[in-house]
Amino acid sequence: MIYPTRRTVVAAAAVAPAALVIGLLVPAWWAAGLALLALLIALAGVDALTGAGRRQARVECEGPGAVGVGETFAIVAHVGFGPRPPAAAQVAVGFSGPVSAPFGWRARAAIDGDGRGSATVVLHAERRGTARLETTWLRWTGPLGLLWKQRELGLDQPVLVTPDIRAVRDRSMQLVNRDAMHGQIAQLQVGEGAEFEALTDYRQGMDRRAIDWKQSARHTELIAKEYRTERNNNIVIALDAGRVMCEPLDGLPRIDRAVSAALLTAFVALRDGDRVGLFAFDSRPRASSRPIAGPRAFPILQRIAAGIDYSTHETNYTLGLATLASGLNRRSLLVVFTEFADTISAELMLNAVGTLLGRHLVLFVVLRDEELEAFTGAEPEEPEDVTRAVMAAGLLRERRLVLTRLRHLGVHVVEAAADAAGPALVSAYLDLKRRGRL
Repeated sequence: MIYPTRRTVVAAAAVAPAALVIGLLVPAWWAAGLALLALLIALAGVDALTGAGRRQARVECEGPGAVGVGETFAIVAHVGFGPRPPAAAQVAVGFSGPVSAPFGWRARAAIDGDGRGSATVVLHAERRGTARLETTWLRWTGPLGLLWKQRELGLDQPVLVTPDIRAVRDRSMQLVNRDAMHGQIAQLQVGEGAEFEALTDYRQGMDRRAIDWKQSARHTELIAKEYRTERNNNIVIALDAGRVMCEPLDGLPRIDRAVSAALLTAFVALRDGDRVGLFAFDSRPRASSRPIAGPRAFPILQRIAAGIDYSTHETNYTLGLATLASGLNRRSLLVVFTEFADTISAELMLNAVGTLLGRHLVLFVVLRDEELEAFTGAEPEEPEDVTRAVMAAGLLRERRLVLTRLRHLGVHVVEAAADAAGPALVSAYLDLKRRGRL
């Protein structure tokens, strides 16, 4: 595509007043105005025929294959020309999907003497999903700067926007140091765990419940049992992806915060030798994976979590949890991320959870609603503030009632702030494992 630049448009617009002035002052030279326009068209034709041709231009784009939610990343476009390259060129990219361009979709590339250059377009990943680099436009001017020469190149380059795993990377060193308690090497956990290791002499500080009285009577001295933490447990993380979980909480949807906490816990569990699976549901099951282990398990779980879409459907706890339970053939730790908006949905949730407790260990994770807590703690200045505080207090009271009923049923509950949900869940998981509850 070839089209005029701003310089050509301004020059063409200036020809008309100049022709009018000539026609008024020197009527015999009225044709000079047409000559000026013809000269401009001729110069534009020369500009189109000289310089780098459209077929000589080429663009190759480089970018990450996967980025995290909220991250800023760059797409680098490498530009190349044949003989007579221009001094500079402009590159624009066309994206579809959950990304935005905070600094614009266009960038300038300086071309060196070999006809090569590069331009960088900065993009921001706004939510999970798959963004796709569909088209790249490259344009440059001729030697006179009167015409733009543009080439459009179709691309099909996907960029996977995965859940935010920066917390996993930031805490990786801390997780390595935890091997003093639960490492990849089978370490003895005296008085803890569920797997018998060996008999040893009783020492001061051991749990008295570990004393083997029959062996102690036979050897006429106190003999204790040593245990180690059991491995190869099934950990299934169920994510409620319904309408309520897609509401924003402190700038991010609840489901994104839940996915980040789930991946952090999965990272820890996989390092401990356990098997981890993911399950997502709203009005029906949306994503599912069997519990897996091994070095390739975490990237698989990450891709599955990236495919959990934002939903506008109400959550069907009965169908979702029943489907989850039907796919488990052994006792598992079920970690459920959810949020309930009213007591009716909470009652349905309680009925569905009751069917799981006979065989599985259930751990519920809910994010604290700091906005409601702020309403109740704020000093009222207007009558509307009092009304808002009373309604918020009522909602918090119903929420505490539901959580209390869950605890009475035997469900372990973790209630944490949005940015602390991951560490809180990891601590709860490690505590259950240390006590041999898995």
